Amino acid sequence: MGTRAIIRLNTSIPRVTSLGSTRRIHTCRAKPLGLSVGSITAARFGNIQRRAASNIPEDFDLDQDIPSSQPKVEVVSANPYQEPLSLPDAKDAGTDWSRSFHGLSASPFPKEVTDTLLAPIDPMDIEIKPDGLVYLPEIKYRRILNKAFGPGGWGLAPRGETNVSAKVVSREYALVCLGRLVAIARGEQDYFDPSGIATATESCKSNALLRCCKDLGVASELWDPRFIREFKAKHCIEVFAEHVTTKKKRKLWRRKDAGKLDYPYKE
Repeated sequence: MGTRAIIRLNTSIPRVTSLGSTRRIHTCRAKPLGLSVGSITAARFGNIQRRAASNIPEDFDLDQDIPSSQPKVEVVSANPYQEPLSLPDAKDAGTDWSRSFHGLSASPFPKEVTDTLLAPIDPMDIEIKPDGLVYLPEIKYRRILNKAFGPGGWGLAPRGETNVSAKVVSREYALVCLGRLVAIARGEQDYFDPSGIATATESCKSNALLRCCKDLGVASELWDPRFIREFKAKHCIEVFAEHVTTKKKRKLWRRKDAGKLDYPYKE
C-alpha cells in the first residue's frame, strides 16, 4: 500500500457567545495535519517534467522535427506589374534640410553673385500700401535670386509643419542656395475664412522668402528708416480718402506716378 496523506482542510467555524445584550462571534481555525494538496501536486508535476526532459534528444529541433499544422500561404500582390518599393540609399537621399545647417557661413559667394544680390533697388519697383508701408513685390525677390544663382540654383525648404491658428498661418522655411543653407525665417499670413487657408499657406511661404533675403542683403534699403523717409518724400503722396461703405475719411498713401486710390477708397 502506498503512503496515504491525511489532509484536513483549513476551515473556519463560527461560534456565538452572548454576554448580556452583546453578542460576539469567535472564529476557530483548524490547523492542517500532514501534507497539503498544493505540495503533492507540485511534487508530482516536477517529477513528470524531469522525466520528459530526460527523454528528449540533444539534437532535437522544434522547427524541423515537428511540422506546423498551419499551411504556408504565399502573398501575391494584387497588381502583378507593380515593382517592389525600393528605398534610396543614404548617399542618394541628400541633405535633410528640415534639420541640417550644412554650408552655413562656409565661404562667401563669388563676386558676381554678391554684386547681383547687393545691387541697389530701382525706385520704380518699390510699392507703398495705403497705410504707408513700403515693400518690394515678392516676384522681384525671386527674379533677383534667379539672376544671382540661376533657376534651380536656390530653393525654400520647410523646417517644420504648418501651424494653423484661429486667424494666422505660419511655417518656418530655410533658404538654400547652391547647396548651402543661407537663412532661416518663419513666414506668416492672416486669413479670415477656412476656405482661404490654402492661399494663406502660399502667402506664408512668400513672406518667409522676403525675410530670408534680408540675410543676403536683397532689398536691404527697405529696412532702413532713413531710406524709407526719403523715398516717401520723393515718390509718394499722402491724400484724404473716404471709405465707400463706412463713409469714414482718413489720410492714405500712394505713389505720385500712380492713379487715384482704388475701391473701397475714393479720393
